Amino acid sequence: MLTRNNLSSIYVLDQDEALTFYTEVLGLEVGADMDFGPMRWLTVRVPGDQKEILLERPGAPAHDEITAAQVRDLVTKGAGGGWLAFTTEDVQGMFEKVEASGVEITQEPMEQPYGTDFAIRDPFGNHIRIGSLKQWDQQH
Repeated sequence: MLTRNNLSSIYVLDQDEALTFYTEVLGLEVGADMDFGPMRWLTVRVPGDQKEILLERPGAPAHDEITAAQVRDLVTKGAGGGWLAFTTEDVQGMFEKVEASGVEITQEPMEQPYGTDFAIRDPFGNHIRIGSLKQWDQQH
């Protein structure tokens, strides 16, 4: 039986730029940053959380150069398949912070059936939703 989701991954085109965005704009912390041979193993996480997000650059060892170029093209178009969702206690305050940083906003804060959230894209095209969730009766 599985006990938790330990690691997720999204593709980024520049790990240094990704590190700046995810730590300085969104407020995540570095989980790991090490030379892993053919790749840089760079993870971030919400402070205090155990689950990490690998900021993965398309390329070796997972991809040959032709495939890596195709993945980079898809990521740039916002079609890389990666997206993240974060919760916050202060949706409006977080929105104002990311808006002031100049990130691409794809949806301003709005009420949804599940809570209130907004949507942005990271510098590489990955979709990110940030919001607060309503309490659900999980028996139904």
